[in-house]
Amino acid sequence: MSKLQVSTTINGDPQEFLCDPDTTLLDALREELGLTGSKEGCGSGDCGACTVILDGKMVCSCLVLAGEAEGRQVNTIEGVAEGGELHPVQSNFLELGALQCGFCTPGFIVAAKALLDRDPNPSETEIRYWLAGNLCRCTGYDKIVRAVQDAAAELRQERTPA
Repeated sequence: MSKLQVSTTINGDPQEFLCDPDTTLLDALREELGLTGSKEGCGSGDCGACTVILDGKMVCSCLVLAGEAEGRQVNTIEGVAEGGELHPVQSNFLELGALQCGFCTPGFIVAAKALLDRDPNPSETEIRYWLAGNLCRCTGYDKIVRAVQDAAAELRQERTPA
């Protein structure tokens, strides 16, 4: 089986890598590019631990072939913080203890950031609906929802001119 050469943009940086045609985007991110933040929880798109943004849409990277990233934009958990400063979703997850083992956290953070990029003032119901594809075995979800609500409030405050 011949390798595919994939040229893509990941977290704003052009990237090229070789992979087998049946390699998932998740495996390419982790094994070819060393971006190990996205996790494989289920391998079937049911848990959300491997959530990334592909051309502006949330996807489970375990269900996307790496070759499908050709010429496209991929954003991972590694690209959420900017210039060494945590995104408000990340800082609120830490501040409110919205994580325990941390395995699901990258997927939740990527999904929450995608929501807040789209809707800066989501209701609790909208947050819960948006995050429904992300599963956590350790928390009761309430701290996760609260972290997203607090991050949304913080982002709205930053966007409001003084």
